Amino acid sequence: MPLEAFNASQPLTFGVELELQLVSLSDFDLTAAAPDLLHLLKRKPFPGNVTPEITESMIEINSSVHSSYGPLLAELLDIRDTLVAAGDQLNVGIAGGGTHPFQHWSEQKISAKPRYEYLSQLYGYLAKQFTVFGQHVHIGCANGDDALYLLHALNRYLPHFIALSSSSPFVQGHDSGFDSARLNSVFAFPMSGRAPFVHTWQEFTDVYFAKMERTNIIKSMKDFYWDLRPKPEYGTIELRVCDTPLTVERAAAIAGYLQALCRYLLTRAEEAPVEDDYLVYNYNRFQACRFGLEGSITHPKTYESLPLREDILMTLEKMMPHAEALGSVDALKHLAAAAREGSDATQLRRVFEREGSVEGMVHAAIQRFRGDRRMRVR
Repeated sequence: MPLEAFNASQPLTFGVELELQLVSLSDFDLTAAAPDLLHLLKRKPFPGNVTPEITESMIEINSSVHSSYGPLLAELLDIRDTLVAAGDQLNVGIAGGGTHPFQHWSEQKISAKPRYEYLSQLYGYLAKQFTVFGQHVHIGCANGDDALYLLHALNRYLPHFIALSSSSPFVQGHDSGFDSARLNSVFAFPMSGRAPFVHTWQEFTDVYFAKMERTNIIKSMKDFYWDLRPKPEYGTIELRVCDTPLTVERAAAIAGYLQALCRYLLTRAEEAPVEDDYLVYNYNRFQACRFGLEGSITHPKTYESLPLREDILMTLEKMMPHAEALGSVDALKHLAAAAREGSDATQLRRVFEREGSVEGMVHAAIQRFRGDRRMRVR
């Protein structure tokens, strides 16, 4: 079946998806509370949208489509407050973070949804290991050609989003040594990684997608787990490399940064992307996942080595005129402070050093999601 036409949307409009942890407040382990929580939320108006995810210890929230940062942040705060209130009724904590620090994948339950059951049959234990939590950001595009241009032009900046959102340092009860260990779970899937270097939407649909469909490996865009992928039904590109931050404020700021960066890239002020830019793609991605803000990346055009934190701060400053035009200056200031002070991964490690327990980290993450900036521990 041919890929649908690209459904043009208002350029630079955006929306956010967040995958969230459902935690038992008795032992701070994940709990299969999604069915009960979703049933409770159906009984009252919900800002945005909330849906099940692949296992029953997680849910996904979706914002509405917005054109500016302020209304997006306001809606995410409203969603947050609604979720927290519902969780309190069930004695369930809601938390961000890219991984739960000590849950065991074998104990997870696949959600009763045909697609998730199909994925479980296809991927085996990888489906349960996919109990990891990410933030996705959609950016509206006028046409498919612009979507593909942005998709390739953004590859230079993907390490920024990995490092700024990193919140998954612990896995299976141990410090992984990665700031974003979550992405290692994504790498295991055969259709992960990057999109092919294709310039036009017609070539993407008529050549690449048509060939892939004939292989019987994929049936729709959902079968691609790329770091960035086009979503023709929405008229967007979708950024998929981010861990779910500990706060909705950080999530909104990341979306604001992506919107400003896309506005800048669409001016075509930078040298156009070429396929050789991807020579450094996997290395830069690894550096951001492993070392976060302390990493170093290689510029895809000049091959210059760049300290990631400095590159982020310089780029945030460069994007300020675009942020001013879009009303997202506060978003970029939030991220500049985070780049200087340390990511959520750094904050979680500090809690572990102070508390000495993985349960303490989970409790702190719950408090942060609720809006307690002190990340207090029991």
